[in-house]
Amino acid sequence: MVPLVLVGALLVLTSRASGQSTVKWCAISQEMTKCKAMAEAFSNAAIRPTLRCVSATSLTECAQKLMNKEADAFAADAKDIYEIGKQATFKIAAAETNFDGEGTTYYAVAVVKRTNSAININSLKGKKSCHTGLDRTAGWNMPVGYLVDSGRMSVLGCSITQGVADFFSASCVPGAMGEAQSLCQLCGGDESGGHKCEMSSQEKYYSYNGAFRCLVEDTGDVAFVKHTTVGDNTDGKGESWAQGLLSKDYQLLCPDGTRSAVSNYTHCHVARVPSRGIVVRNDINSSVVYFMLKEGLQKSHFPIFSSMAFNGTNLLFSDSSAGFVLAQNEDYIRWMGWKYYNILKTMDCSPTDVPEFLRWCVLSYGEQSKCVNMAEAFKSKELIPSIQCVHGTSVEDCMQKIQNKEADVITLDGGYIYKAGKEFGMIPAAGESYTEDGDGSVYYAVAVVKKGTEGLKRFDDLRGRTSCHTGYGRTAGWNIPISLLIEKGLIRPQQCQITQAAGDFFKASCVPGANEPGFPSNLCAQCAGDSSGQNKCVKGQDLFDGYNGAFRCLVEGAGEVAFVKHSTVFQNTDGNGTDSWSISLNSRDFQLLCSQDNRAEVTQYKQCNLARVPSHAVMVRPDTRPHIIFGLLDKAQMSFGVNSDSDFKMFDSSKYEGSDLIFKDSTVGFIGVGEKKTYEDWLGQRYTDALIAMECTLPSSAGLCSTSLLLVGSLAALASVLAV
Repeated sequence: MVPLVLVGALLVLTSRASGQSTVKWCAISQEMTKCKAMAEAFSNAAIRPTLRCVSATSLTECAQKLMNKEADAFAADAKDIYEIGKQATFKIAAAETNFDGEGTTYYAVAVVKRTNSAININSLKGKKSCHTGLDRTAGWNMPVGYLVDSGRMSVLGCSITQGVADFFSASCVPGAMGEAQSLCQLCGGDESGGHKCEMSSQEKYYSYNGAFRCLVEDTGDVAFVKHTTVGDNTDGKGESWAQGLLSKDYQLLCPDGTRSAVSNYTHCHVARVPSRGIVVRNDINSSVVYFMLKEGLQKSHFPIFSSMAFNGTNLLFSDSSAGFVLAQNEDYIRWMGWKYYNILKTMDCSPTDVPEFLRWCVLSYGEQSKCVNMAEAFKSKELIPSIQCVHGTSVEDCMQKIQNKEADVITLDGGYIYKAGKEFGMIPAAGESYTEDGDGSVYYAVAVVKKGTEGLKRFDDLRGRTSCHTGYGRTAGWNIPISLLIEKGLIRPQQCQITQAAGDFFKASCVPGANEPGFPSNLCAQCAGDSSGQNKCVKGQDLFDGYNGAFRCLVEGAGEVAFVKHSTVFQNTDGNGTDSWSISLNSRDFQLLCSQDNRAEVTQYKQCNLARVPSHAVMVRPDTRPHIIFGLLDKAQMSFGVNSDSDFKMFDSSKYEGSDLIFKDSTVGFIGVGEKKTYEDWLGQRYTDALIAMECTLPSSAGLCSTSLLLVGSLAALASVLAV
């Protein structure tokens, strides 16, 4: 602990250096009496700067006084700080903390019975849920906001209660009378069945203990409570219904899909609810306020965290706090944490926030026709917002229209997502998924080697070896592996000569399409040509062209590594191969070379890959609420998705004389963006790095300027090969 003498000296020096001789504290109504008493106690203890109290009628008025420099500081709950952040600029100087010094009020957790082993955070849809009460933090706002923000639950038109009713098969949400019927279905009321679903102690499943009881009595499958609830009602604690319960019989659902002991709440929780924060003016030195409060707590003997003597509760500060901790970040969003902030932002939505129209930018006559039919189909199901179709002359024109608020949304592939995010500030709102597991990726780019190959454990070991590629300019077979070699510093292109650098690195290769003037001849040396030995290294004709061809190149010994997609090995082994060269192959005879410089089995492609090639995403302006878009599309696919029998089908372009119109025809459903809220997050670090690495910078004639040249032509050209 820092000695009080040193704290005081530091406080005096800091306050003098900042010119802060007085801190004007904003107190609301009844708090003024306590504030004046605290100011007098601080003064008597010679604490500096001097504390002076400023009266206000509400936190909103305190925020206004802060902006007008009529007040310097005040304390507020994290949720109130979120609201204040909409209208004022300020810093966070410190936070209240309990005896553990964490600056956390509590953790919102999802509790299940240990015996219900099939349930996890990703399988809650269709289950029965127990909540502390409507609009309560741990039992409603945190779990519901988390499920929506993470993309696990969809909400149409910001109707959150209906979204919860659609997600869970039945619930007990005390206080939800008048909302969807299923939200009160599991509630029990009092002993005679009265007061059912009321937000009062007469409803036996109300509040923390009630929601847990709802789980205990097998009324619900999951209870959303705070981290202390299970401990308060097990191992000999609690009311009569809780006697005999053991904490070890319950577990927490973790965000990563695992489960953990109820004691592991700091690592396994739905949300961390921060404690009250100390808000200060932007031009105030935060440390001055923090040290003033810290010294006041230690030296003045004033009961800062008690309101009993002032006929109230939680006056100025929380009565349950024990100290102050310096804010790790003065920015209020980073102080409270992005997860908590995003949850509040998600729940801070009402039907009035939903736009009347969503203007979809289309690029062809076929897309226009499909868009018009989509708008009519959505309208028939009363889906909101309504769809309008806006024609763009190019993808770039659509991006510009969206930026100029002449359009709102477009579906883009990887390269265009990069451009939309980097140059136009757009963000993903939903993604297409081509798999049933919710991963959504098109595929994973992998490097395959034979299991018996000696001395191949790192990418550096590929130097001087032979290699097989799907084709020049293709994603999995060229762009991603070559960019990885550049990123690792294993090849260093001079004057943008990437093909020359690759030719120097590998002893010999087969790169169909690399039979271009000026390209190194060894990039075609391992190619086989067609069945008659002609058209060697010709894209589309060489036997070693494409995914299967590159794998065949490896199988037949023309190369020691094949750069393909993760499914290529499985499609040509274990009886799945129909050609003579693949009919007797076993997948266990091959391994993956990982970007982390180790090897793994071919089944471990999600952990061992060169890059995850992302699916197409629905892109919008950053001021658009993503969950409104996802809510619309998720509800729409129930009526017009892959299993629908409707005339209009979202993932079928055959009626419009085209393919992949608006959405890819291979889409099986939409997924929420979850944590991937930026274009970089959606694309993934490795894929983004691949795009960046394949940009080549040449000095211009001016010497100081540079022109970025994407060697595959453009980002759009790079992305266009994702579907092949």
